[in-house]
Amino acid sequence: GINRMETLGVVGESGCGKSTLGRCILRLHEPTAGEVIFENQNILECSKAEMKELRSKMQIIFQDPYASLNPRMTVSQAIAAPLIIQGIYKASEKEKIQKRVAEMMDVVGLASRLVNSYPHELDGGRRQRIGIARALSLNPKFIVCDEPVSALDVSIQAQIINLLKELQDKYNLTYLFISHDLSVVEHISDTVGVMYLGKMVELADSYELVARSLHPYTKSLISAIPIADPIKARASKRIVLQGDVPSPLNPPTGCRFRTRCPYADECCAQKEPEWREVEKGHYVACHHVEKINA
Repeated sequence: GINRMETLGVVGESGCGKSTLGRCILRLHEPTAGEVIFENQNILECSKAEMKELRSKMQIIFQDPYASLNPRMTVSQAIAAPLIIQGIYKASEKEKIQKRVAEMMDVVGLASRLVNSYPHELDGGRRQRIGIARALSLNPKFIVCDEPVSALDVSIQAQIINLLKELQDKYNLTYLFISHDLSVVEHISDTVGVMYLGKMVELADSYELVARSLHPYTKSLISAIPIADPIKARASKRIVLQGDVPSPLNPPTGCRFRTRCPYADECCAQKEPEWREVEKGHYVACHHVEKINA
């Protein structure tokens, strides 16, 4: 579960199911099983009309601001579109729409002179600010941030991360923050979950996860984070995993990580590890977690 006004980070390799998880929560993809509880309501049982009403409370910021914006829409039209689609304003109420658009542009740090610009005239950071303004325009309570900075220059990434944190404090937002970069997730998240091949393998407070990871997959991810200090970097040991990620269509039996895990044995091949609370608030799915961390 994600606590109100907090951020759950989800990290893992490309293709592990992070984005699919976020889209299933919003029902942009239809899940094959399970439940998604939002404000004590299972949204998978909602009708189309009920889902349309919920859309204003649940929004998404997409990974690629180059692909997620209509190239034929100006900044103003892109931010106004959700307001018209959700029936907040009628298309004829131009003054009200312009006022709301100007307000949202100011909130996300877009200069008012860009109101009639097209996406191709702007850089990646400004395009992503349009995506954030568009998501915020409906006053949502919950936002899925689907790798919102991975397509941006590193120099711009920090600006967008800081903006998202400021907006969370200002509007009491709840985030699901998806990324393949653990250092980014650690910075913005209260709690972090690590995914591998469609399964969650570890979940803990963000500081606890980085300072004291328990699952061998999480340990390998943390060992790959670059260290700025060259002396510490040389002293640190990189944990290199063997082989490639198996096909999600034909995952290994038992523990899905066993084909790349240095601790795997026959038990791992036969039985799927139980998802359990090893320490208070620290969940792991691994047969040998105690032995590995003894």
